[in-house]
Amino acid sequence: MTANTLFYIIIAIIIINFIVDKILDALNAKHFKNALPEDLQDVYDEAAYKKSQEYKETNYKFGLITSSFSIVLTLGFLFFDGFEFVDNIARGFSENPIMIALIFFGIIMLGSDIVTTPFSYYNTFVIEEQFGFNKSTLKTFILDKIKGWLMMILVGGGILALIIWFYQLTERSFWLYAWALVAVFTLFMNMFYSRLIVPLFNKQKPLEEGTLRDNISAYATKVGFKLDKIFVIDGSKRSTKANAYFSGFGSEKRVTLYDTLINDLEEDEIVAVLAHEVGHYKKKHIIFNLISSILLTGLTLYVLSLFISNPLLSNALGVETPSFHIGLIAFGLLYAPISEITGLIMNYFSRVFEYQADDYAKNTFKAEPLITSLKKLSKNSLSNLTPHPAYVFMHYSHPTLLQRIKNLRGHKL
Repeated sequence: MTANTLFYIIIAIIIINFIVDKILDALNAKHFKNALPEDLQDVYDEAAYKKSQEYKETNYKFGLITSSFSIVLTLGFLFFDGFEFVDNIARGFSENPIMIALIFFGIIMLGSDIVTTPFSYYNTFVIEEQFGFNKSTLKTFILDKIKGWLMMILVGGGILALIIWFYQLTERSFWLYAWALVAVFTLFMNMFYSRLIVPLFNKQKPLEEGTLRDNISAYATKVGFKLDKIFVIDGSKRSTKANAYFSGFGSEKRVTLYDTLINDLEEDEIVAVLAHEVGHYKKKHIIFNLISSILLTGLTLYVLSLFISNPLLSNALGVETPSFHIGLIAFGLLYAPISEITGLIMNYFSRVFEYQADDYAKNTFKAEPLITSLKKLSKNSLSNLTPHPAYVFMHYSHPTLLQRIKNLRGHKL
């Protein structure tokens, strides 16, 4: 195979992926104005449903613009040897392969972020503002960007530097050391994300004493789930949309509630949502996802190790001097179809796990408050209640609201 053939395979993968995505988006958009199923008639009144349709339509059109811009930029970068141009700039600063790679990816990431920031700004301060979701200020928006850059430089740059160092020392077997590094980092982040990363972006405080905490504690005791750490996060700082999540293991185990969730739901609905999260823990879904993520990372790194030393990868992107960082870019583009398949498999398992967590909440608490909470959360985020089945299959990590309600009410799916 020649570098030119490999180049056009990469181009084909990018274009096919774009076309498939746009077909799915179009199919989904045709369902925006469908009548609501009987089980969902009470989610929206007429005005709210019209607003949700406008929100979906606006996001669909904006998505067409952003994705079209992205593919044109990507293809232009490939056809006009953009990677070689950036690689030459990086090589002008250093001869050290690790420094060249860090400068190269720094330019790519910073450039990409600068180009896409206007779209991000428009989405936050125009679309989300128009539909009443945005609570972010320009100061918060800018600070989030800066913090994100610093995290990318320190964490992303550090991991990349170590992986390239492993490659220089061991070549083919570098993937084992890289896999061990990523596995340890993944475990560490799962344990300490809420303690170390969340405070950089949000304030979180223990849930105050009161009936809500008492009800949560009573439920946790009933199901034998030790839960001392219940935190409230200021999600309203950025958006009116609500959420809750479970994180950590052992002594770092904690539940975090968005303040918007507490404002939007009744106490028994909040307990039902937490019962669902406890279900994920009790059913070992978190462990499964963690192990699966680490195994998939190992598989990807192993396949990478088979091809990374082949100069064809770098040559396919128009770069004459082979290097790890250019090969990594080419490999990532070529590996996209496999990533798509593994993503579909993980989404399937995720949807199955959501049903199981719902069943756990129904059996250890009550179904109805979970149903009403799901309806309220869907209404408050103007969710799409009539998605196309193909779009759900390809993109959804959760079952649709209708599917979850039918499951909770014991109907056959």
